[in-house]
Amino acid sequence: MGANAQTSVPTFTAGEILTAANMNISARTGIPVFADSSARDAAFGGTGEKTLAEGQFAYLEDTNATQYYDGAAWQSVGASSGLVLISTTTITNGVTSVTVTNQFSSTYDNYKILISGGGGGTAGISLKLGATTTGYYAAFSRFIYNGGAASVLTDNNGTSFSGAGISNTNGLQMSLDIQGPNLAKNTMVAGVRAENVTTGGGGAYAGFLNDTTQYTDFTIAGTTFTGGTIQVYGYAKS
Repeated sequence: MGANAQTSVPTFTAGEILTAANMNISARTGIPVFADSSARDAAFGGTGEKTLAEGQFAYLEDTNATQYYDGAAWQSVGASSGLVLISTTTITNGVTSVTVTNQFSSTYDNYKILISGGGGGTAGISLKLGATTTGYYAAFSRFIYNGGAASVLTDNNGTSFSGAGISNTNGLQMSLDIQGPNLAKNTMVAGVRAENVTTGGGGAYAGFLNDTTQYTDFTIAGTTFTGGTIQVYGYAKS
């Protein structure tokens, strides 16, 4: 955590002695600073802490975002439209899967996941939501670069969205929209997949998860990764 980061937003009582440390919290920054959204959420409503209410501001170090609470959810200042970066995760060299937690919430309904850089073995990159390992339906329809022949790969009640991205030694690729993962509805996915080998092809990937679980986390897998970056964006609601 940085020098200004806090772990609570205290409430002082009548007659309480204010220490220099207490005063420095206010003097150093007018907006409470937290390491991430989890630290922010834990800082309100506990014993001796301020009650979270409409109009509260916060700054998150991990995404460099200033947010305000609108009475129902945290919103990003200046993010009235477009994509808002939620997190950037660096893939550790040599791992076979990466779980990214606390990404989906009521702040946004829809999200975009981008994976790039790094590399791995020649394989598809799968996407699993939460701990669910059943009910994935999807199809990847592609045209081969050399000659234009068509082919289709499908997930029929699969254990994950198995063809959501692609991996080889030249890099990783995933560009996928996730619709409603934190809503009590079917989660829909749609995106493009571009295979970066001369014998490969490119095309569209789309499908849905046949349940109504409200998800917050996801996991990618499918190869032994050699680095790379996972970026998660939220689509602003207005």
